[in-house]
Amino acid sequence: MNSWLLIRKVRGPAFVILVGINCFLHEWGVLSFERSWPLYLILAGVLGLAERAAWAAAPPPAYPPYPPYPPYPPYPTGGVPPASIVPATDPYSDPGRRV
Repeated sequence: MNSWLLIRKVRGPAFVILVGINCFLHEWGVLSFERSWPLYLILAGVLGLAERAAWAAAPPPAYPPYPPYPPYPPYPTGGVPPASIVPATDPYSDPGRRV
């Protein structure tokens, strides 16, 4: 497993642990909930930097991720145009037709 994927999998549990530490500190009266929001920003920033560092250090893949598209077939240049799906006349525009 590469390190980028490991950091992505640790992100959720790291925030759960931070919430637990925050609850613990709130119960002891050390840090209240309304003053702890910078801790969440710091954790998100540290995890984001770690993900970028892991992504930059990863070796490039040895194969192309997708096969190249095949070339388009040439368009017809002459001859009879294809048949239209729409009828040439509207059957509902006949004045003698009763509905």
